[in-house]
Amino acid sequence: MKAATLSADSLFEANTGLLKWQWLAGQSNPERRFDDAAVEGASSGADLVGYLNYIHPYRVQILGWREVHYLVHAEEADSARRIRRVVGLEPPALVIADGAQPPQALIDASEEARIPLFTTAEPAAFVIDVLRAYLSKLFANRTTLHGVFMDILGLGVLITGESGLGKSELGLELISRGHGLVADDCVEFLRVTQSTIEGHCPPLLQNLLEVRGIGILDIKTIFGETAVRRKLRLRLIVHLVRRDTQDQDFERLPTGNVRQDVLGVAIRKVLIPVEAGRNLAVLVEAAVRNTILQLRGIDTFKEFQDRQRLAMLEGGDD
Repeated sequence: MKAATLSADSLFEANTGLLKWQWLAGQSNPERRFDDAAVEGASSGADLVGYLNYIHPYRVQILGWREVHYLVHAEEADSARRIRRVVGLEPPALVIADGAQPPQALIDASEEARIPLFTTAEPAAFVIDVLRAYLSKLFANRTTLHGVFMDILGLGVLITGESGLGKSELGLELISRGHGLVADDCVEFLRVTQSTIEGHCPPLLQNLLEVRGIGILDIKTIFGETAVRRKLRLRLIVHLVRRDTQDQDFERLPTGNVRQDVLGVAIRKVLIPVEAGRNLAVLVEAAVRNTILQLRGIDTFKEFQDRQRLAMLEGGDD
C-alpha cells in the first residue's frame, strides 16, 4: 500500500457523521498515527482495522459487546491483566462499539498510555465496514494519468492520446450528446480493491474542461449538474492515434482484447485512428457499447470467427 499519514484526530473527524462516535480517552494525543511500516506492509484497508486481535497490534482495534464481556467478566486480577494486554498492543486507536459500556479500567489505562479511545452505539460490523472503506481509499495505491475521463453510457472511459489530437474537443462533443465529465487533462486514479480502479478529478480542476481556441469552460455551469460526475470506476481506455501510427503499429482487426495495466489492474483498451472526416464521438460510443456487450459475455469478433470457421467447414463438405 502507499504510505500516507493519518492522525487519530483526522480519523475521528472524517467518520463522525457515519459512526456518531465520542472521544472518551487519549485526547491528549490527537496526532497519534498508524505505524508507517505497518501501512506499507498492509495489502488493503482491511488489514488496518478489525476486531480485537493480539497478533495484529498495528490495527484500529474494534471491541464489540463480546470483547468487552471478555475483558470484564473474569476475576479482578485476570480482568486487569487482559486490559493491560489490550493497551499494551499500542494500537492507533481503540473503538468500543455495539453501545457497550467501556470498563473504567480501560478508560484509565488508555488515558495513561495516550491511546485514543472512541465509543459508538453503532454495530461493530458496521464500524469495521466504514473504517475499512475509508482506510482503503486513504492508503490506496495512486497514479495520475493524462487524458479526459468521462461517464459514457454508465461506463468510466479514459480518452488518451498525443497532445493536439482533440481529446478535449471530443470530450466536449460527448458532453453535448448527454454524457458526463469526471476530469480533464489530469486524472487521479486509485486502486480501491484488488480489481477496481477509481478515478476522480483534482479539486483545482473540478468541473473544468480546456478547449483550444475557446479557453477553460465550466461544464457544470454551462450544461448543468447532470453533465459532471464526482468519481467513477475505470472500465475502458480509448486511445486516439494518428493514422500513420495506426497503419504501422496496430492491427485493423485485433485478434485479442487489448489491455493496459493501471496500478496492477488490466483495463480494456481500444485504439481509434484520427483523421479528417471521422466522427470520433460516434466511434467512441460504439466502442463503449461493444465493451458493454463484452462485459456481458457477448464477443462479436469471436462470433465472426465462429461463423467463418463454420462456413469453411461447410465449403469443404461440398
